[in-house]
Formats: sequence, C-alpha cells, structure tokens
Amino acid sequence: MYKHSVSILGTGFIGLCSAACFADKDIKVIASTHNERKAKLINEGNPPFFEAGLKEMMTRIKNNNPELLQCILDPIQAVVETDITMITQGTPMREDKSIDLSYIESTAREIGEALKKKDRYHLVVVRSTVVPGTTRNLVGKIIKQVSGKVAGKDFGLCMQPEFLAEGSSVSDTLHPDRIVIGEFDEKSGAMLQEFYEYFYGKHLEQCPILRMNLESAELVKYGNNCLLSTKISYANEFANFAQLVPNVDIIQVMKGVGLDYRINPRFLGAGAGFGGSCFHKDVNAIMAWAKSNGYDSRLLKAVLGINDDQAIKIVDMAEELAGNLKGKKVTLLGLAFKPGTDDMREAASIRVVKELIKRGITNIHGYDPKANKTAKLELGNKVKYAETIEEALKDSECALLITEWEEFKKLTPSDFKKSMKTPNLVDGRRIYDFEEYNKALPFRAIGRINLN
Repeated sequence: MYKHSVSILGTGFIGLCSAACFADKDIKVIASTHNERKAKLINEGNPPFFEAGLKEMMTRIKNNNPELLQCILDPIQAVVETDITMITQGTPMREDKSIDLSYIESTAREIGEALKKKDRYHLVVVRSTVVPGTTRNLVGKIIKQVSGKVAGKDFGLCMQPEFLAEGSSVSDTLHPDRIVIGEFDEKSGAMLQEFYEYFYGKHLEQCPILRMNLESAELVKYGNNCLLSTKISYANEFANFAQLVPNVDIIQVMKGVGLDYRINPRFLGAGAGFGGSCFHKDVNAIMAWAKSNGYDSRLLKAVLGINDDQAIKIVDMAEELAGNLKGKKVTLLGLAFKPGTDDMREAASIRVVKELIKRGITNIHGYDPKANKTAKLELGNKVKYAETIEEALKDSECALLITEWEEFKKLTPSDFKKSMKTPNLVDGRRIYDFEEYNKALPFRAIGRINLN
C-alpha cells in the first residue's frame, strides 16, 4: 500500500510530467485520458510528445516499477481508486480570445460521478490555468451538484498553479522555486501540503509553500505569465530602440538593467518574440476576463502587440540585408517555439512564415531538430522541411535564426558560407558573436545595427 495515490486527469505537458515525476518518487499514479493511442503509448513508457528528460524517466519507471504509473481511459475509475485528484486539462482560447473552460467543466462532472461512489474524504486539486472564481464557482459547484457531496466536509478543494516551462518541465517539477496552494479550507490545504512535504522532502528547505484562498492562487498564475510576457516585450521594445542608432547593443543594455536586484536578468532576452501554449493564451484570457468585469487592460494589449510585431521586424531586417526576397530561397533555422520541445503552439516561426507569405515570399525552407513533424501539422506545405542543417541552407539566399537550439549555436560563419548561395544571416535570438559574424558575412542581429 502506497502512502499517497494520485489520479491525474489530463495528460498534456503538465499532467504527464507531473505523473512521471510523482511515480518516480514512489507515489502511485493513475493518469486518465480519453485518447486510446495516448494511453497505449504512456503504458508502454513512451511520452506522446517530446519533452527533455521525460522519455528517460518514463522508461526507468516502466522497467523498474510499472505499477506506479498507469494510464486508463476511465476517469471515474481513476478517481475512485486514489485519494487525490489533480485536474490538468487544457484551457484553450476561444475565437473571442476568452478562456474555454469546457474541459474543466466535463472533468468536474466526471469527478462528481466518481465521488458518488466513495465514502471517504477525497481531495480535488485544480492545476490547470483558470480565471479567478473557476475553482470555487465552477469546479466545486459542479462536483457538489453531481455527487451530492459537500466541499470541506466530504471532499477537499484546492487550486495549485503550476509554473512549468516547456523544455524544462521535468526539472521544473522536481525543483520548483515556490509552491502556491489555494485552499477552500484549512483541511484541504493541509492535505495537499502534506503530499508535497512527502514528495519534495529536503527541497522544501529552499522552496516556500504559500497558502492562500482559491481566487488569489488562480490570479498568481496569470500574474506570473503576464509579467514574464511583459519582460520579453519590454526587451524587444528596447531592442527596437537600439536599432535606431549605431553603437548600442541590446545584450549589454539588458545585462545592465537585469543586474538590478529588483529586476533580475531572466526573460530580458530580445529576439523573435514569445510563443508556446501559455503566454498568448493566458494574457488574452485574463484580458477578456477583466473586460467582462468592466476593466480594459492597456498594458497587456501593448505586450501582445509588440510581440506580434517582432515577426515584421525580423522580415524587415532580412530584406534590408538581402534585398527583395521574392523568388529567393529563404531558410528558417528552428521552428518550435523554444528549444527542448517540439511544441509549435504560437511559435514565432508561424508569424514569420505568415509575414513572408504576405510579402509574396513562398520558397521557404525550415529545419528543426525536434519539431519538423509538429511544424508540418501547423504549417502544412507553406514550408519545405529539411532533414539536416546543410539541406536547409543549401542554395539559400537568406537564413533567419528563429529558435536557439544548441546545434545552431555550434555553427560558424564558414558553415553558412559553404552551404548558402549568398550567406545572408539574420540572428533572431542573439546567439552569435556580433563582431565575428559581422566581419565574416552579411549579417544582422536583433537589437544592434551594422557599425560598418
């Protein structure tokens, strides 16, 4: 009998990475999905998406303790057979940019059906990103309505926002810098804290647990993602300032700003803009929620506008460097929204491709170490997909560095010279030494203009 048993409803990045990390620490986990193919892969020890370190962890569990991580198709059974249930369903963006809570609602109904069959206390934890009021007024009320059980008496209710970054989700799960617990009542929060004290052990000596009410915890997640998005757009705004005059380098500027103890340097990297499953979705969701409550966010509108405009800046720089690109082969190095993942959601590459096509540039080739398959699902035949860097660069007349994968960092000016028809290079992530590349070939970089 295991000390803790957890059901995880939702097997995306948050759900599956959490499930694997818990199981790797001797916690019994039953994950649930309605996707039969996904369940089969997970039970075979294979993640259905690429995430750094996840495959290795799941293989280890499969080989040593396969009973610790199961994935089934029946969420009701998963809840009945465990003591804690975590909701990790997606909260996608609707056409009007507001949050879609339909998966959360249906999952709450399934939990309610399961709790009808249980006599003992059960803890429900919302870990999906949801707008303030959702855990109490949607999840809690639906569970009560369906099960006939009472929150605080028959079941506990918590909201625990996650702060995982794709590409490092496994590491972030194992080494958080804080744990935020929103609690319906003291008993709910205490049970979840006890679970994490068991899971994290000594790590909690350097990782505070913050307990608060449900609605505050829900807003913490939005505050976190909106501030990170703002920092990136701020850095890009200043990169655009830097390109107005010679002798300014945005790397040096942001280093000088970031060393202020009140700010810190993380997420101050200027580049092609942010992407992924969270930032666009969450910024839009909290803006729509605020607007529905009578408040219009000017700051967050500007954050999104600056970010989306980076694609225009990148293509402008390419055409300033290489001239009109119509009819020329253009290469994108990197397609995923960031290194360490194959996720294409809201990737900068999508916006760049859209801008290229808008200008009549259609001979677009792309290469990504992990995301070629997912990119093809997103971009279709708008891009020709290369299997190697060399193939992507062959006969190209302009290359745009979009994602800062390690293998791109190893390239030298001679690699571009020997493969490309004309070695025009735009560094959209500032991974190359400006002086070295600027001397060696036609080169542009975000946040610095040619000094020659």
